Amino acid sequence: MNIFRLLGDLSHLLAIVILLLKIWKTRSCAGISGKSQILFAIVYTSRYLDLLTSFVSAYNTIMKVIFIGASYATIYLMYVKFKATYDQNHDTFRIEFLIVPAVALALLINHEFTVLEVLWTFSIYLESVAILPQLFLVSKTGEAESITSHYLFALGSYRALYLLNWIYRYYFENHYDLIAIVAGVVQTVLYCDFFYLYITKVLKGKKLQLPA
Repeated sequence: MNIFRLLGDLSHLLAIVILLLKIWKTRSCAGISGKSQILFAIVYTSRYLDLLTSFVSAYNTIMKVIFIGASYATIYLMYVKFKATYDQNHDTFRIEFLIVPAVALALLINHEFTVLEVLWTFSIYLESVAILPQLFLVSKTGEAESITSHYLFALGSYRALYLLNWIYRYYFENHYDLIAIVAGVVQTVLYCDFFYLYITKVLKGKKLQLPA
């Protein structure tokens, strides 16, 4: 554990809280991609199956349970409780085009060819592109609510901080994970355009608009 990983986890937790509060308080999931939320649920489920086989720490276990539980709670709110507000006409990204390549890549490039290791690797690859349906939805609708923008910024910050975590671990612990680093770079790059617009628009009180 180091400061960058801790801040990354807190940023991730903040993103989840923002999202759930947004849906619950407005009684609407308008502007949120259900496809991205499904991908995140797949990511956390496949990554944290080690909860059944090993114990690292109370902090580690609690965070994993929160991420899994929150992802399925979000899906429930979007597809069941507030289904009438879900914008399925614009949330049309074909997620199979992300899942299948991630599976193939995990089978080909991994640290160890075991079930848990391949599933962990698959989750890393899939998470790097899981935000694409959300960004696609924002570009199709033309703009995002401020609260949705805050959610995306917190989520992007989580990955950027995790990159700093890997840099820290490389220099101070002589440890690195090339798969996680490359996937983290890809994910952070996907957020770059959004980060720029968030800083220049949202923080100045304007609506965020992504180019179509």
